[in-house]
Amino acid sequence: MEKVAIPVPHEKYPERPITVIVPYNAGGGLDLTARSLEKLAVKHLGQPLAIVNKPGGAGALGWNELAGSPLDGYTVGATSNELILLSLYGTGKYNYATALSPIMQVTAVPLLLAVQTDQPWQTLSDLIEHARKHPGQLKFGNVGTGSFAHVLCEMLNQSAGINIEQVPFSGAGETIPALLGGHIQLIFVSPVPIKEHVKNGTVKILAITGEHRMADPVFAHVPTFKELGIDITIDNWHGIAVPKETPVAIKNKLAEGFKAIVNDPEFKENMEKVGNQVEYLGPQESTDKWIADSQKLQKTLQESGILEQIKTQKK
Repeated sequence: MEKVAIPVPHEKYPERPITVIVPYNAGGGLDLTARSLEKLAVKHLGQPLAIVNKPGGAGALGWNELAGSPLDGYTVGATSNELILLSLYGTGKYNYATALSPIMQVTAVPLLLAVQTDQPWQTLSDLIEHARKHPGQLKFGNVGTGSFAHVLCEMLNQSAGINIEQVPFSGAGETIPALLGGHIQLIFVSPVPIKEHVKNGTVKILAITGEHRMADPVFAHVPTFKELGIDITIDNWHGIAVPKETPVAIKNKLAEGFKAIVNDPEFKENMEKVGNQVEYLGPQESTDKWIADSQKLQKTLQESGILEQIKTQKK
């Protein structure tokens, strides 16, 4: 049954608290972004945000609820690029990339290719040369078939013409200890959990997936894959979205209010404290990025065989 937009006096919106569905556990990166927005909501949106964590299905449970929620602007959702992957896999109840409309992107954080400092390779080209001479010997840790880190490693395999073996773990918290213990040789990881290991010299970062180098002085010297001639330019972003058919007037009010929150110096300060890098994009720019990311990921998924693996798992 098709959803019908609920008539609301848009000029009075919002008149009550707005629920924000976070499709992951409390305390994670996306949850921290949502709670930073919550602190300034009354000031810039005129109403508080009520954060509701709905973890499960790699984000699918929360985004299912968001996509099926009333079109009155009182339920919004926190989003990440896993939403694009789930849409490509077709494993969710909805195609989230078409069932939802982005209101904004809040952050964009590159993933870092990390290795132990005492390994024989000191640069990405050293690593690639080693992998070519010893195919299948290097092991890469990820958090499961089809995870963002898994796809990034397949991008590296394809771009560099190498074969790094995938080792799945049940959670991101297990991959760093496995790297430090020498059970795997490399991981793609967010900046925050690896920063102290880089500062104390046990871990070295060979390249980052972003368009530009990072501003953080701990990572500022690390080149991008693009600089090193490897075709990987994609980041891990956080944003806010609503069901696609939400009235334009409501979308506009949300976009205006959330933009004001992101531009507030207090918000930027709060985000820096939790290690998140603010990189705002409006509704249209966010839509364009969803499309661009989808195209990049789709190419790798098809060529690497990950799509077939996901389909096999579903049977």
